[in-house]
Amino acid sequence: MLPAPTARLRFREMTGDDVDVMAALLGDPVVMAYYPAPKSRADALAWIAWNEEGYARHGHGLWIVETADGEFVGDCGLTWQQVGGEARLEVGYHVRADLQGQGYATEAAAACRGLARDSLRAAELVAIVHPHNAASRRVAEKIGMRHLADDRTGPLPVRTVMGMAL
Repeated sequence: MLPAPTARLRFREMTGDDVDVMAALLGDPVVMAYYPAPKSRADALAWIAWNEEGYARHGHGLWIVETADGEFVGDCGLTWQQVGGEARLEVGYHVRADLQGQGYATEAAAACRGLARDSLRAAELVAIVHPHNAASRRVAEKIGMRHLADDRTGPLPVRTVMGMAL
């Protein structure tokens, strides 16, 4: 199960063959500015394995996002996250630093929203955003989300929970 291609983007499952691009993405201090630290190559392999597990278990996870001609853009997809002690379907996204600000995250997140609504028949979709990450919050707002709550049960002292009914 994959989101439908968009005007500029296509999606595919990530595999171990993607370790180099994922290590570069998740190891980039700009991309990971709102995480505790950039991730190592071993962390990138674990990230890929986590998503492969999600594909097998749920039929979805974060997917590799590429331009229509195959250039790596980042990852985006649907994962189950704990928010306030309950599992919520989240759309997550990471875009290469040199491609940020071009609407790729919004385009990819909107495609994932469509999959959650139309194929998964999810009742709700959330995005968990660091309180200072204005760009990520704007992506969530552009796909129709609004601020739902501040979650204090996660790995950060506070996480902004954006969301929408589907």
